[in-house]
Amino acid sequence: MNYRKRTLLGLFAILLMLGLIALFGFRNPRNLTLDASQLLKSPDDSSEKPLSGKSVIFIIAPNNFRDEELLETREIIEGYGAVSEIASTSIDTATGMLGAKIIPDGIIADINIDEYDAFIFIGGSGATSLWNNPDALRIAKKAFDSGKVVAAICLAPVILARAGILKGCNATVFPSAKNELEKSDVKYADEDVVICGKIIT
Repeated sequence: MNYRKRTLLGLFAILLMLGLIALFGFRNPRNLTLDASQLLKSPDDSSEKPLSGKSVIFIIAPNNFRDEELLETREIIEGYGAVSEIASTSIDTATGMLGAKIIPDGIIADINIDEYDAFIFIGGSGATSLWNNPDALRIAKKAFDSGKVVAAICLAPVILARAGILKGCNATVFPSAKNELEKSDVKYADEDVVICGKIIT
């Protein structure tokens, strides 16, 4: 499976999770592996806004975040009616691996957990700079403890593992970081998208 399709699968897992919570409350079992055929279906009515009223924050590295993981995911989530913001370690212009330039809305240290329904950590090689970032780890843990949807793409699941919220879970990550998950007692799953409770990797 190519990189773009894997990213889109993760996105649709997030949409599915937020939609299920909005409609039915949360009853999803832990360690669920998703079927791509179920996730890549578009809504029958393009005017539907199933995420209206939901707020999502994307957390990116200041340099070398993965452009499409942020930009395509944000475009689709906002198309479903959610509002979104971007946070990084500073409000200076952040640069993606493919050249995108983004001015974050705020800094990670100032994130108010109560203002968002979902927290999405974006990957790319720069995500390694957040693996031990105390603010990123704190936000991941607080969001999890508050019952929010927490997602991480590509190399970013290591942040969740080091925050201690993936213990007892199966999770996936960009293959080069498989050992980083295992060091934190997380069972690596060689799947495109894995859900554990309200965590999506």
